[in-house]
Order: sequence, then structure tokens, then C-alpha cells
Amino acid sequence: MRVAFVSLFAPGHGDTPARSRTRRVARGLADRGHEVTWLCARWWGGDHDVFEEEGITYRSVTADPAPSTFAARLPVALRRVAPDVVHAVNSPPTPGVGATVAGTLSRTPVVVDWWHDHPADAARRYRLLARGADLVTTPSRTVKTRVREHGADGDDVRVVPESIDFDLVTDAAVDDRFDAVYSRRLDRHANVETFLLGLAELRGRDWTAAVVGDGPERGRIESMASDLRIDDRVSFLGDLPLRERVSLFKGTHVAVATATWETFATELLWALACGCVALVEYQADSSAHELVEGRQRGRLVTTPAELADEFVAVADLDRKTVERDFAEYDHDAVLDRYVEAYRSLASA
Repeated sequence: MRVAFVSLFAPGHGDTPARSRTRRVARGLADRGHEVTWLCARWWGGDHDVFEEEGITYRSVTADPAPSTFAARLPVALRRVAPDVVHAVNSPPTPGVGATVAGTLSRTPVVVDWWHDHPADAARRYRLLARGADLVTTPSRTVKTRVREHGADGDDVRVVPESIDFDLVTDAAVDDRFDAVYSRRLDRHANVETFLLGLAELRGRDWTAAVVGDGPERGRIESMASDLRIDDRVSFLGDLPLRERVSLFKGTHVAVATATWETFATELLWALACGCVALVEYQADSSAHELVEGRQRGRLVTTPAELADEFVAVADLDRKTVERDFAEYDHDAVLDRYVEAYRSLASA
């Protein structure tokens, strides 16, 4: 199958969660023998318009990342590639809209992978994109709801979650230093306060906890732990390589997710796959609750006091190092969902 990825920006412009997701899908397809071309603005040196890396052919549609110019030149670039399906991204929306128009003219189906709404993007363009795509994929139901609000038919929006390496989960060593863990970038959305306040309610109990991640809020969060007089039992570990995080999750009983904004709670997914019991603070702009709804080893809370109560309530649950139910989130299993979507559209 020939798949053309349409994304003005590639990871070479700077990595983001959305670009990492797109690259992971493109590389997975290439590894399976599909013909993969990424149409983007040039991010590499030299004057050549095409080069190949890790099985992906990168073609520059424009030298500079100008959305309107990119969209205007896209139909010609797509005709040259002649794909069976186009995989576009939602932000910035203008190139994606150009892809849907070109797809209509050439009768090539267009899938738009919608990570999240970017505040700099025009809502009017999002409406055109949501309605023009043959299929929209989203990482969560929370994002699916927003795409439907832009005018997409619910039947044309499919949830395809983020994925993990389940072999790594099963193979990694176990680091059992901690009873509870919070893992995420420490930015303004992190809301580690709920985690720390919940722990502070349990000063009289025996526990140790870790905060994994770095970011602009780290200093303030460390100061709060000190003010709460729990800094002697909370270890701030900073950024850790993935394998070290997985080892830590495998040895920790409880993982906590309290962020106020989360397109997909990937760190929580890793922790759940590693057998952690998950305590999730419900937030309107976070999809984390979707990973634990209906699961015995997951609880939803709304306050630090409830979090503290659930810490106590789940103490009797067995400790596990692997949760096989989450094998469905393995990279290959999730890639199958994309391939199934492509083939259903291409054969329609």
C-alpha cells in the first residue's frame, strides 16, 4: 500500500507528541513493507527535495513552513506520489484542508489524525477539515467529542489510542523503591499539588513516593513538598529514560494522574501496563479517566482527600509487574487499527 503523510512540520522541525505519533505510524508502516512518503516543508540542509530515512521518503513541498503555499502546491505533490490513501494531521489545518480537496479531486481517501486543537489555529479551518476528511482518527474519546463539535459525523471519527512497547513492559527489570509515583512533564498543567496534598494527609502512614519528570514548575513543586513536610519521603527524579521509568512502574503499587490537561495520558498507560493501580483525578480537559473507567485496578477522584482515601482503599490489592489486558495497546496492535482504516477506505 502507498501511504502519503501530509504534515507541514516533521520531527526534524522539533519533536512534539503529535509529530512523534505520526513518525511512529509512518515507521511502523515502512517496517511492514508499505511505501511511505512524508510530504512536508524542508527541514534538512542542502538543495535536494527528496531523501530517504528509516524507510520513509521525505519530499519537500515548500522550502519554508508556509501553510497556504504548502496547501497550494500539495495537489501536484500528491499526484506525483499517487498514494492509495493520504494520512494528514490536523494542525496547522490549512495543509490538511488542502489534502482533503486534493483527495476529492483525485478520488483518494484522506484520513486526518487529530491530536488536539491548537489555540493558534482558526476554528473555521477546523470546521472545513473535520467535515472534509473521509475519516478522522483521535487518540481519545475526549478529542473525538471536540472533533464532532467542529462538525464531523460521529460515524466518521474513530479512536486510535497512543501505543506502547509491550515487550519492554514484560522484559524490563523491577525497581521497587516506591509505593506511589507521578510521572509527567512538570508544566502548568501538571497539577502535582493534588498528589502531594493527598500524600500529606497520610503522614502517619509508612510510604515513599516518586515524582518523575522535569519542567518549569519543578522548583515550585519541590518547595511545596518541603512546606508540607513530606520532602523526606518524596523523591524528585527528573527526566528518566523510558526503560528506567518502566522498571520503576513495575515495582510501584500506585500511579497517580492529576494533570488538568492531557490529550492522551501515555505515562499512565505505561504504568497501567506495568501493573500499577491507577488513581486519576477527573479533569474536564484530560482524557486520563478513559484508561481506568470500568477497571478494577483504577479509581477516579475529585479532591486530595478522596485521593488519600483511595490510597488506603487500594492497599490490599495485589502488587503486579505486568497487566496483560494492556497488550492491546502494543505498537503493532494499534498500527493494525490504522491499516484496517486505510484498507476499508481504499476499498470503498
